[in-house]
Parts: sequence; C-alpha cells; structure tokens
Amino acid sequence: MRQNDTDGGREAQHGAPTAADRGWDESLYGDPAGEHPAGKQPAGEHPAGAGPAGERSAAGRSPAGGHPGGERPHSQDPNPESASAAQPGAGGGRGQRRRRRGGTEADAARGSASRSAAAVSRAKRPSRARRVLRWSAAVLSVLILAVAASGYLYYRHLNSNLSKDELNLGDNKLHHSDPNAAGQTPLNILLLGSDSRASKENVRLGGSRADRDRPPLADVQMLLHVSADRSNMSVISVPRDTRTTIPKCTDPDDKKVYPATTDKINTSLQHGGPGCTVATWEEMTGIPIDHFMMIDFSGVVSMADAVGGVPVCVKENVHDPKSKLKLKKGTSVIKGEQALSWLRTRHGFGDGTDIGRAKAQHMYMNAMVRQLKSGTKLTDPGKLRHLAEAATKALTVDKGIGSVKKLYDLGNDLKRVPTKRITMATMPWEYGGGGSYVLPKEGDSDKLFSLVRNDVALDGKDKKKAEASKSAQPTEPSQPKARIPVSVMNGTGTALQQPVTGRASVVASTLVNKGFGRAVASRTPQSRADTTILYPREEQRGDALAVAKALGIPERLVKHSAGAQQVTLIIGADWREGSAYPESEGGESGKKDEQKAPDSADALRGDDKKACMDVNPNYTW
Repeated sequence: MRQNDTDGGREAQHGAPTAADRGWDESLYGDPAGEHPAGKQPAGEHPAGAGPAGERSAAGRSPAGGHPGGERPHSQDPNPESASAAQPGAGGGRGQRRRRRGGTEADAARGSASRSAAAVSRAKRPSRARRVLRWSAAVLSVLILAVAASGYLYYRHLNSNLSKDELNLGDNKLHHSDPNAAGQTPLNILLLGSDSRASKENVRLGGSRADRDRPPLADVQMLLHVSADRSNMSVISVPRDTRTTIPKCTDPDDKKVYPATTDKINTSLQHGGPGCTVATWEEMTGIPIDHFMMIDFSGVVSMADAVGGVPVCVKENVHDPKSKLKLKKGTSVIKGEQALSWLRTRHGFGDGTDIGRAKAQHMYMNAMVRQLKSGTKLTDPGKLRHLAEAATKALTVDKGIGSVKKLYDLGNDLKRVPTKRITMATMPWEYGGGGSYVLPKEGDSDKLFSLVRNDVALDGKDKKKAEASKSAQPTEPSQPKARIPVSVMNGTGTALQQPVTGRASVVASTLVNKGFGRAVASRTPQSRADTTILYPREEQRGDALAVAKALGIPERLVKHSAGAQQVTLIIGADWREGSAYPESEGGESGKKDEQKAPDSADALRGDDKKACMDVNPNYTW
C-alpha cells in the first residue's frame, strides 16, 4: 500500500498518522463520538453495519431541495406503457424520484405491485433462475445490469423504477471510440456513487443528517472499460479528493451555467448532475464516456443481501466505528449492511485516506464476480426479484441505457469477459496541498489513460497478440505516396479548449509538401485526446505508416478501423501547433513495459483469490 512520501512510511501502531493529520476533510461526519483510539479494543459485538454511520460514500441522488434546478422531470421512456407507469403524479421529477427511493408511500405501492407480479410468475421460477444464471455479471456494476432484467415478466414495472439523466453536460464532447478492423467498438461506462442522504433509509445507513439537504458529492468514481473484442475489462478508480479541472457545465433543467473551475473531482456532481462528472472525466483522461450509472446506499445493501454474501480478507482485526466495520483477521463472508460498511470504510484500511478504500472496493467487486460466475448464489427466484427491485430503484442512468431491455442487452454483452482478464487499478497519484488532496501522478497517470484510450489491456497480455498481428501486415505503401488519398481532420478541441482554427489545413499542406499530393483537410468536427491515423483495409497499413513517418507520428498511433473510408489523420489535443508531431509525445513508445498498467496503479486481477487488505494500525482491535 502506498504511503505519503513525507511521513516516512507507516509508523508503529500508536504513532501512525491519521487522515486528519494529513489534512483530509473530517467535517461532514455525522457521529464525532466513537473515535477509536489506537490500541484500545472497542466494546460490544460486531455491529454488522447497524445504526447511522458518518462516512460519505456511494449513495443516490440529491433531494430536490439540494439541487439548484429543483425537480427534474422524468425522461421519455421508449415504452409508452412504462412511461405511464413511471409518472409520479403532479410535480414529479428528479426530487420525486429521490424521495421515492427513500421509502415513501410510493414504495409501498410498488412493493404491492411486485408481490402481485411475483404471484403471477411463481410457476415459472426454475426457468427464470436458469436464464439469469446464464448472464451473471462480471463486476458489481454488471451485477446491477444483469439482475435488473431478472424480473423480465414485470418489465414495465421495473422500467418505471429507473431514473434517467443527461450523459454529458459540457460544451464539448469527445468523439466516440473508432471500431476496430472487425467493426467492434470498445465501451466505457462511468460508475458513480454519491454521498447524498436523500431519504430516511440513506440517512440511517449513511449518517450525517445535517447534510440531508446538501447537494451530493460523487465520492465513488470508477471507469469500466470493456475492450472492443470483449476479451478483457479494465476498471480504473479515481480518489474522490483528486484535484482537477471541472469544465463549464449547464444544468439541463434550469439552464444554470456552472463556470469552469479547479476543485476536487467529487464536487463535479454539484454542477448540474452526473453529466458534469462525465464531462470532467473526459477532460481529465481524454477517454470518451459512452454511459454512466449511479447507485445509492440502500441499493447496495439490498443487492448484497440478495447475492448471499461475498468473501473478503483483512490481514489484522479491523474496527472502524465511523463506517461500523468490524472484522476478525482472515477471511469473512459479508453481506447487507456489513458489505456497505466494507465499501464505505476509509479509516480502516491503508493510511486512512480514500486510497485504501478504492482497493477494498476492487477486492469486493472481484470476489463478487467469482461468486456470480460460480452460479451458486442466484438460484432463488424470490431473491432475484428482490435484487431486480433494489437495483432498478437504486439506479440513475443516462438515457442511452434508460430501460431494463437496454440494461439487459448491455449486461449480456459484458458477461463475455473472462474473470481472469478483468484488471482493477487506481489512478497513479501523489499528494498535494500538504496531503489534503491528491493529484494525478505525472507520467504514470497519462500512461494508464493512454492504454485505455488505445484499447490496450492493463494486464499486459495484449502485447504478444498485437506483435504477432503486426508481423503479418504490410509495412510498405501499396502505391506511390503521391496517389495515396489522405483525409486530415482537426480534433484539437477539448472540454476546456476550443479547437485550433485551421489546424487541419496546416498539416494537410505539410503532407502535400512532403509528396502526398492527395492530402485534403476535412471539415468534419472531431474532439480527441491522441493524434491517430486510421486505415480501413489491411493492405493500406503501409500507406498509413508512410504518413506517420512523414510527420514523426509513432507507429502505436496507427490503427486499423472498419469505420474509416480511407487513410485518415485525426490531429488530437496532443498536437495543437507545429508541422511535426511533438517528439516528447512519442518518446516512450520503445519501452518494453508500455503495454501494461504501471506499478503505481496498484493493479488487481479478477481471479486473484489471495488478495488481503492492509489494515490501518490505528483501527485494529
């Protein structure tokens, strides 16, 4: 586990620095009592998550009173009947959805409908259980996707549970990933949890009643990247206190404009909703986001109960009174509120900051994957219906996946990834501001994001496959360069910067001067982090390499794409000036370890059954 370089590493148990020592914000905890002094054994039995906990973590949406735009109306559902079922009545909208998830009269009505549907479908339980087991999910988020369709017989009812929101609230969106040679496209999903206490149940589970009307913070943020060929999956966590640039965002309801600012990334949710967090991720990473999913406290508890328990491991006895986590050394099977305590605890692991929590979440998700893949936990149709209810009530998604059918199809697609090819990592980071926030680690974080942008697996197992493929492909041009048609596109715009005017014309002219007489500037708008050269057919690879050589572009940025019509050069935000590609951008291409996650990403493989959490010595018993 990484430590702050300034504190000399982990101290002896009684002298280990606390989160407060490092300046991490403790002001929003709702239960200042019960702080666990180092070396003292807490009294009482295992709390199993009971009672209010004070730590911020994954939750649902903000209450209407906490959002500047008031209540957000329901999005149009693709099924007219489901849209009717979703209508909460006069004044319904974003705030109504939040209150509904918190345990209002609507919940009772929905429960009655659920019980009626359960009675109708009782005779079909065995076939439904088998059907669900065939598409069991790959990570916690995929669990949500898959089980949302487990009650397919009352599809319209589940559809009405889902809340939907805009995908991206920024002015500039990145161009979606290009398809590979087989026409397959990678998929990027942003998984979010907020610290909202928007309902009585979430206040009970999350504590901090004083924060009930405060706009929520996005305290859990993970990017799930699925490769174009669905052979591997990468999950990247970013600590909630990462300081970054939040771009200008416009709330889709009240049209309030939030100017660009620099702040901790978890505050981006307060700038109009999850769509601003998506815009922030695109700006920080250069990775185009296809979908987002956000979940709340009560949903996590209900789903953990339905799954039946997940095995986790700690190297020492651990007790964090704030999250109510208390476990003995070794492996324990946790579920329900215990699972929520595990996912929320920050003080109990590592150095007491958000870094240890991210790793604990990775470990939990990997263990859940293995539980689901074993096919031993989701055999009870009653539990499946309960899980479907919990998942859809707890979820807010973008409109692109705003129905149970779409979630089902997505989950069915993601299940193809084998467990051993799932890699979970944390963005390489370093402390800033005396330890009160973290910053992306220069070099390593760029490398990690670049691997994802270029659809390279973090486990390093793509390298041999790529080298074998390239060895069989042509390297010489198929025709004289004067006859090679080249389309040059300007993709220099970002969430914070306007595109450089005339950039495509400048580079196209450079190519003409170098003998590529058919190079032409395109007017098609683009937005891309990395400069890329695409070619549509294998025999044109040599043509694309000739263009790359003429401009000093590294071979790793030359890609086969079924979506290209001819050799196409897209000038990215990494090349905003000059007629030759910046040498510093391609200087790392020759390193042998380039095709896997850097060590500082603390990667964890999905099939690692021996992983065990380091315990903060201040929180042992």
